[in-house]
Amino acid sequence: MQQKNTWLLPDGIEEVLPAEAKHLENLRRKLLDVFSCWGYSLVITPMIDYLDSLLTGSGHDLDLQTFKLTDQLSGEMLGIRADMTPQVARIDAHNLNNCSPARLCYVGTVLHTLGDPLEKTRSPMQIGAELYGHEGRESDVEVISLMLEMLAMTGLKNIHLDLGHVGIYRALSEQAELTDADESALFDALQRKARPEIRGLIDGLTVDENLKTMLLKLPELNGGYETIEQARAVFADAGDAVKQALADLQMIADQMAVAFPDLPLSFDLAELRGYRYHTGVVFAAFMPSVGREIARGGRYDNIGEVFGRARPATGFSADLKLLSVLSKDIIPLDRPEIIFAPASEDRELAEKIRDLRAEGRTVIRELPGQTGNYKELGFTSILEKNNTDWIVKAIA
Repeated sequence: MQQKNTWLLPDGIEEVLPAEAKHLENLRRKLLDVFSCWGYSLVITPMIDYLDSLLTGSGHDLDLQTFKLTDQLSGEMLGIRADMTPQVARIDAHNLNNCSPARLCYVGTVLHTLGDPLEKTRSPMQIGAELYGHEGRESDVEVISLMLEMLAMTGLKNIHLDLGHVGIYRALSEQAELTDADESALFDALQRKARPEIRGLIDGLTVDENLKTMLLKLPELNGGYETIEQARAVFADAGDAVKQALADLQMIADQMAVAFPDLPLSFDLAELRGYRYHTGVVFAAFMPSVGREIARGGRYDNIGEVFGRARPATGFSADLKLLSVLSKDIIPLDRPEIIFAPASEDRELAEKIRDLRAEGRTVIRELPGQTGNYKELGFTSILEKNNTDWIVKAIA
């Protein structure tokens, strides 16, 4: 029987080595500081939770992505978190229980049963921020602005913002009185941008011809600012909910244009990612060189209802590991100062080492019998005795 290589990792599970880990941790601290400056308080959610709590509000979209197991103490089904938003919603609804808007942020590893088709990882480090208790468009503007600020702090360039609104498709489906089966089939085809299939499904519906035309035009409504005007013409006979959604998108886009005049902005009214999870505006940040979204979010009102309190909510998240990789060439890994201290029982040396470490500087003491000299081990400085004092001397 062939022995398994014990150093191998499961597919999609990665280790982070020292240099990259330091860069990742520095970025984590920097971004959490940004969130704090905007008034977002850090919360820490459990890695494992009751399965029902983890799948709350997601329409069970995360069901296939969640590792499941049975609790040996209670017999209940547990899951390893695949998304932290439901847990943060529980904190707002059940633990904080205040009436004013709550701003919360989080960061931590989540686990997926299946990897992203492009990224392959199954253990992203999710970082995000959420605003509870305000249903106006102003809170959507705030979280989108914070997402863009977060990306700016990573040093990433050429960010594109894409806006959509799941309420448009939801309102058209209700107006057309689609059955659950028809709505689900059409939703799936729209997600895949399968236009011949979309046309076939719509042609088979027993609904008003105007509604058929509106649904058929939906996947064509993507592009720049002109998209909103095109949509107003297409949806002239739609209900008030559709017109309000377009007004919301217009207002948000106008504010983004003022705050970020150089930001490329586009619309995609058939973008229904998280349709069963989100309730309003959805947005995503892209980098053309990456070929995929690098941050995403949207409005998900009443997600905390199952926890005893329904509140408006909006927020975003990103994979901190991905942001770290993308920013590594922009924010280069600097060579840290590492001070070598010889193996010695000198009392003054011990005091000097303690003082240097108190200043936040790295000092590594030589161990008796260790192999390799300080140059080979990557030290940048060495502690040398000068008369009665120990001084830090740079290694040439």
